[in-house]
Amino acid sequence: MEIRIYDKVLDLKGIIENQTSLIWLRKYFEPGEFELHAPITDFNMNMLTIGNLVTMYGQNEAGVIEDVNYEESREKNEITAKGRFLSAYMGRRLIRGTVNINDTIENAMRTLITGATPIPLLELGELNSFPETVTGQVTNKNLLSFMVKLAKAGNIGYRFRPDFNRKKIIFETYKGVDRSIEQTENNRVTFSENYDNINKATYKANDQSYANVAYVVGENAKGEEVTVEVGDTESEGLERSEIFVDASGVSATDISDDEFMAALRQEGQNTLNANRFSETFECDTNAQGNFVYRKNYDLGDIVTVKKASWKMQKSLRMTELQETYEYGSLVVTPTLGNPLPTSIDWED
Repeated sequence: MEIRIYDKVLDLKGIIENQTSLIWLRKYFEPGEFELHAPITDFNMNMLTIGNLVTMYGQNEAGVIEDVNYEESREKNEITAKGRFLSAYMGRRLIRGTVNINDTIENAMRTLITGATPIPLLELGELNSFPETVTGQVTNKNLLSFMVKLAKAGNIGYRFRPDFNRKKIIFETYKGVDRSIEQTENNRVTFSENYDNINKATYKANDQSYANVAYVVGENAKGEEVTVEVGDTESEGLERSEIFVDASGVSATDISDDEFMAALRQEGQNTLNANRFSETFECDTNAQGNFVYRKNYDLGDIVTVKKASWKMQKSLRMTELQETYEYGSLVVTPTLGNPLPTSIDWED
């Protein structure tokens, strides 16, 4: 495996071939992460510095080094370089002022990127015209945090693809393919013990933060308190789980009453999206088994998992795919489903 190191303007600095391990964690809704281990040599110290880019030959992804650690002892002589994929550059930008959004999610992503302080070398890629829409308002938020929010709302993946020949970074959106057994349009992918393509399995389910009805309270242009109810409003009994949303940050200035109400509903839906019933399935797979990684399935795809001993069959989205390169072999560990809820502070 050939690890290529570039500088921040996408000029090749060198190639590392004596690494001991590389963990390459791809994510659908947010920047991926990587961790590279290599011996301490003059060459490697020159290559693995903060701000340089790491990629592999033939990949359409690259990471930026954000953390470097040297460790030397009788047992170890090693550099560890860590970082995130290039879309993490958006974490260095703000959505300044107040922006009202009433558009497709894909267009909203592109508008927010072009409205922020320019990121060097970045240009917009092809428009896919995905139909999912969003209505809301964003004020002085971190661009990356809000991009994650939009991606999760529309089940849309995104990436910053480096074009080393043109010295450009391309912002692209994409969608995973439904390869579950419930559909007939695409080749089906099933991970199960019967196919001998699943091991070291872990399943988690959690409904502690689950909510299916949101009461959203805001203030209209007249200074009056307005409440809207969003979600599964017909649910009753223990099937109903309510949550309060303070939408005082949504301004009614310079928008119509209909747009203001739509913005309140979007705030409620965003909160419900962050408080869904969560289930996650992780397993190790053979990258060159009966289903070949990146050929038969890839990040964002929906596949079916069967675990007979657990009496379980589920069709879930691949939200993360971890590639682990050690001792000349590759192990792929997909994470499927919705990850356990995490606290995202959209005010950052």
